[in-house]
Amino acid sequence: MNLELVDPFSIPDYPETLTGSLRYGHATSIRFNKIGNVLAAGLVNGLVVVWDVSTSSVARILTGHTRAVQSVCWSECGRFLLSAARDWKCILWDLLDGSVRYVLRMSAPVWAAELHPSNLNMFVASILEDSPCLVEVGDGIPHFTSLPSITEGPHSLTDRRGNSKHVTLVCIFHPSGKYIISGTSKGWLHVIEINPIRIRSSNRVTSQNIKQLRLSFCKRYLIMNSTDRVIRTISIQDLENFEVEHKFQDVVNRLQWNSCGFSPSGEYVLATTYQMAHAIYVWERGMGSLVKILEGPKEELVDVDWHPVLPCIVAVGLDTGAIYMWSVEQKESWSAFAPDFQELEENIEYDEPEDEFDIHDEKNENKEEMELTVPVKLFYGCSSTNAPFTIPLNLNSFDV
Repeated sequence: MNLELVDPFSIPDYPETLTGSLRYGHATSIRFNKIGNVLAAGLVNGLVVVWDVSTSSVARILTGHTRAVQSVCWSECGRFLLSAARDWKCILWDLLDGSVRYVLRMSAPVWAAELHPSNLNMFVASILEDSPCLVEVGDGIPHFTSLPSITEGPHSLTDRRGNSKHVTLVCIFHPSGKYIISGTSKGWLHVIEINPIRIRSSNRVTSQNIKQLRLSFCKRYLIMNSTDRVIRTISIQDLENFEVEHKFQDVVNRLQWNSCGFSPSGEYVLATTYQMAHAIYVWERGMGSLVKILEGPKEELVDVDWHPVLPCIVAVGLDTGAIYMWSVEQKESWSAFAPDFQELEENIEYDEPEDEFDIHDEKNENKEEMELTVPVKLFYGCSSTNAPFTIPLNLNSFDV
C-alpha cells in the first residue's frame, strides 16, 4: 500500500478485525523485534522461523533445537535472537548470517529465557521444576548461578519432607540491567540484585501462581498474569514497594488468561483467553475499561504480541499453530495525494460536452494567450536597496 495515500488521522489506536495469517509449521511462541520489521516464531519441532513483516515471507529458518521452542527474545539492536526450548538448550543466534553464537545446556527443560538489556553474554532462564538460573558467558565458559526463590523468615514454607513449596516460575530483567524481577508460585514479586545475588525486596501481589511478566515499551510499567484470573499493571519505578496500578478481568465469565501484553504507547492492555472464548480482550490502561474484543478463529490463542509501531496484533493458535494477524483495514485517500481528485462512492454517467473532442488550432490559442500575458511591475520595499521585483501575471485570471 502507498503510505502517501493513507490518511494518518483515520487510523485508530488498536486493531479492529482479523485480516490474515502466517503459516509455516506449528508455532508456539512469537515476538516482534524492537522496530517491528521482522517477527520471530518458535515451532513445535524445534525450528525458529523469522518472518519479514512487510512481505509476509520467511526471511530465515534457524535449526538447532530438537523439541518445542518455549520462548524467543530479541536483543535491543535486533541482530541477535535468544531461543529456549524443551530440549534443555538455550541458543543465541546471529541473524546477520544465521550462525550460532553459543549453545548452552541447562539442568532441565527451559520454560522461558530473556537476554540482558545491554550484555549479550548474560541471560536469565526460568527452568521447569527447578530454581531459575542467571547465566553469564565469559571467555567462552558459562557460569550458572541459581537465583533465590524465598526469603528467610515466615514465608519459607516447606512440606513434610522439608522441600520448599515456594518456587519461582518466571523471571525478567529490570530495565537498568542491575536487577531481576521474579514471580513465584505464592504470588510474590521479588527484586533480585545481580551483584551480589540477593533478594533486595519482596512484595506479595496475589495469593496464586504468577505465570507471566512483561515490561511496557517505556520500561516503566510491568504487566502480570496470574492464575487468579486477574491481569495487573504495576509501576516499577519504586523497587521497594510495587504499586498495583490497575486490575483487568472478566467479572461475568471469570475467564482465565493465557498471555498478555502492552500496546506500544502503553495506553492499552491486551490478553488472550483460555480455552472456550477464542478472543483477544483490549482494555484502556488509564481508565481500566474494556474497549474492544477481537474475535478470533475457532481455536485457543496461546501467545500474543503487539506490533511496536502499527496497530497490529499477532497471536498463535493452539491447535493449528498458525499466526493470526489483527489490524486496521486502511482505505486509500487519493484526494489527500491529489487535491483536485474527486472521489466517487459509486459510478456515475459522465456528461460529455459537445466540444470536448473537437480539433482546435493549438498555435492560434497559444498566440492569443501570449498576447494576453504582459509583464506587470509590482514594487515591494526592500530594507536595503528598494529594488523592484517584477512578477509576470496572466490576465486571463482577471475579469477584463
